[in-house]
Amino acid sequence: MDPPAKRKWRKLLGKVAIAVTGCSAVGILAVAVPFLSPALRKICLPYVPATDAQVRNVASLLQRRPRCSAVVDLGSGDGRIVLAAARLGFARCVGVELNPWLVAYSRLRALRTTSARFVRADLWHLDLTPFDNVVIFGVQQMMTPLERKLVHQLKPGSWVLACRFPLPTLQPDETYGTGVDAVWLYRIKGSGVAHLVDRL
Repeated sequence: MDPPAKRKWRKLLGKVAIAVTGCSAVGILAVAVPFLSPALRKICLPYVPATDAQVRNVASLLQRRPRCSAVVDLGSGDGRIVLAAARLGFARCVGVELNPWLVAYSRLRALRTTSARFVRADLWHLDLTPFDNVVIFGVQQMMTPLERKLVHQLKPGSWVLACRFPLPTLQPDETYGTGVDAVWLYRIKGSGVAHLVDRL
């Protein structure tokens, strides 16, 4: 039989082990849930980081735009597109992201810039009228309702840069890059019009 001191020590170690395990589980859940919860939404938009080529392609297209125009990245993830736009000199660059950890990470990365801002919001409830340039790394099932939102909310002359998937019915003015790194450029001709013209 163990002496009483040894039994107390084992009991204490057991409680510490349970507490550490419980705290670790809660911590893992707190970090994992924002990344896993998109799978439970009506339209699943998971976090998939943009490739370096995708960021370069978006930046190359944005270089053609006036620096006084506003850029929004819908589903901004780690903030790379917004920060690239800020480096190009755009006056207002906004990243919209639902995942609080990615918003916090992006805000930390943006501390050295005054034109980049990140907000935690649902892109479906966001008013797009203040923006001249919209970037979206979408999934196929979201592109039809997103196209309707873009056409009805953006003002004439606005640009839409769709990455990974094109908009389903609108004709792109240009496709920049190839394969998974392709970016489809759409230039809004008129509000509420289900087509885009005005070639570059």
